[in-house]
Amino acid sequence: MIELTRLNGNPILLNSDLIKTAETSPDTMLTLINGEKLIVREDRGEVLDRVLAYRAALLADVARRLSPNDALRRAASLAGVEFAGEFTSGDSSKQQRNEDEGR
Repeated sequence: MIELTRLNGNPILLNSDLIKTAETSPDTMLTLINGEKLIVREDRGEVLDRVLAYRAALLADVARRLSPNDALRRAASLAGVEFAGEFTSGDSSKQQRNEDEGR
């Protein structure tokens, strides 16, 4: 959740996943996915910065909770790299070529 300020000065916590659009004209108006509209003191760029910082913090927390082997294995699979004798592509012909070349 991100902290924003209503026009009357009251702080609010908002689930950033609920924001559908953010417009500036001249105040920043947030339209939520349920159609509700909120006007906040922060400019649109500040709202965006807070959403991105919140999501980055969430991803960093998830990354810290992964064991080192899980992270390495995921990175290898995303890159299509062989890992510890396993082939992420499942290509048996590639495995056969490597065996034929003495690898």
